[in-house]
Amino acid sequence: MNNDIRKLLEGVSDGTVSVDDALLKLKVKPFEDIGYAKVDMHRKVRQGAAEVIYGAGKTSKQIIGIVETMLKNGQNSILITRLTEECAKEVEKVQPFTYYKEARCAVIGQIPVPDGIGKIVVATGGTSDIPVAEEAALTASILGNQVVRLYDVGVAGLHRTLAHLDDIMNASVIIAIAGMEGALASVIGGLADCPVIAVPTSVGYGASFHGLSALLSMLNSCASGVSVVNIDNGFGAGYLANMINHMNGKKEA
Repeated sequence: MNNDIRKLLEGVSDGTVSVDDALLKLKVKPFEDIGYAKVDMHRKVRQGAAEVIYGAGKTSKQIIGIVETMLKNGQNSILITRLTEECAKEVEKVQPFTYYKEARCAVIGQIPVPDGIGKIVVATGGTSDIPVAEEAALTASILGNQVVRLYDVGVAGLHRTLAHLDDIMNASVIIAIAGMEGALASVIGGLADCPVIAVPTSVGYGASFHGLSALLSMLNSCASGVSVVNIDNGFGAGYLANMINHMNGKKEA
């Protein structure tokens, strides 16, 4: 259950919050229709994390309108993914934020103090995979996780991976990001005792088919405990890693 709702219910239980005040807070509309978007205001209640804005394909005016709706409804920390520099400049004129160029993401509000059960390791096969890795790392960070970055540790030089065995062995979740043949996920999966989330990237020459080769390799991994998200889906990997790294909340409930 979402921490804010839990605190509210605990307040009712111990008498610090009245039933009427609690009802008022819970009566917020589940979504707000602004014409071109129906902004989901109850996603944090249902899933533990608020709605994220996918910036690709949206105009700066649409993004500004969605952001204003979220802020008006009390969402103080907002992640915008796949935001171009050009669009970011237009949005920033109206709504200040921090733009992360490499990740192609923007953050409104503060990145919270990590409260996950462990560390999330984000590893890449090469430097060309870093944009996807930064999207994953930033997503995990804004959701309240400590992130360790291991970049350019691909299997073309296996000693680079083995030089970080301590980080790999001590991780709570590992995100393995690679293009080409996507072998990094299998190597890390064979070393780690935690869940490994594989992210194929569209990095590679012609026969990599824009990430399809890496996707199929990762799906066919012989290492146990490896799951796979879609090509270049750093956000999906960071979100899933966050869910795994906060499973203690389920236990406490």
